[in-house]
Amino acid sequence: MAVYTEVSPEALAAFLEDYALGAPLALHGIAEGVENSNFLLRTTGGALGDTFVLTLYEKRVDPAELPWFIGLMRHLAAGGVDCPQPVAARDGEALRQLAGRPAAICTFLQGSGLRDPTVAQCAELGHAMAGLHAAGRGFAAERLNSMGPGSWEPLLHRCRGAGDTVLPGLCAELDAQLSNVLRRWPTPGSLPRGHIHADLFPDNAFFQGERLTGIIDFYFACTDMLAYDLAVSLNSWCFDQALRFDPARARAMLDAYDAQRPLTAAERDALPVLCAGAALRFLLTRLYDWTHRPPGALVTPKDPLQFLARLRHFAQSEEIAAHVG
Repeated sequence: MAVYTEVSPEALAAFLEDYALGAPLALHGIAEGVENSNFLLRTTGGALGDTFVLTLYEKRVDPAELPWFIGLMRHLAAGGVDCPQPVAARDGEALRQLAGRPAAICTFLQGSGLRDPTVAQCAELGHAMAGLHAAGRGFAAERLNSMGPGSWEPLLHRCRGAGDTVLPGLCAELDAQLSNVLRRWPTPGSLPRGHIHADLFPDNAFFQGERLTGIIDFYFACTDMLAYDLAVSLNSWCFDQALRFDPARARAMLDAYDAQRPLTAAERDALPVLCAGAALRFLLTRLYDWTHRPPGALVTPKDPLQFLARLRHFAQSEEIAAHVG
């Protein structure tokens, strides 16, 4: 989350006239993340409460795809997944325009994201992810992964001018890593597919203590290999603060997931390259954001080199396959 577009009090008041949420009391920008402009919104209240998240969609989100994200969140919630619900305006529509951007209000989830997950929290995440994959089965519409392997070489190309200023020799190393990952990437149809979150980092899973209370930020969700969702979270949940891989966290996550939806032998075999690919994907998007920071935006770009350590680990090790079952 971030703030790229400011919202004036007058524009907010006019926007909220279309909703049964009461009058605005406060609007605070959320500076974490990098994709959309997000605000914590407090109002005088209505049937849905008085605290919400207002999102203005920017950057990588295609406005034409927003109805798919809204529909998926509603479908998942109906299937028992704890996730934000888009709030409909008086005309029944959840998507509107604010400050020249597509915008939506979602319900607020209790809890907070994590910085350093415990083994127990990794198990909670694995269980919840399996539930999310099961709940998504009845949602017929599909969305291709816009940040899948086909996007990685163009991203790397756009970073070549400044990428080596982050670390000398970085682009050459990424060229070699990308070639290796694409050579080993699973062929289409070889692994089970479904709707995945594709960005399930610790800050997108809310907890109260060891209990997961909800999953947020579905704007990279897509239809892809289910095991790729695990690969993303193995990258983001299973390394300690010193960027050392933690087998206990990985085992807890995978065992909890596998207990709900047993992984196939092909998925187990593919996990190392899926993990390397996920590390490469987030390294490249972070590298792009690091080298293309918009002037004046309230945004905290994330260090791309944190994922270089992860990429090197998974490119050199097959051990993740041993932590299933």
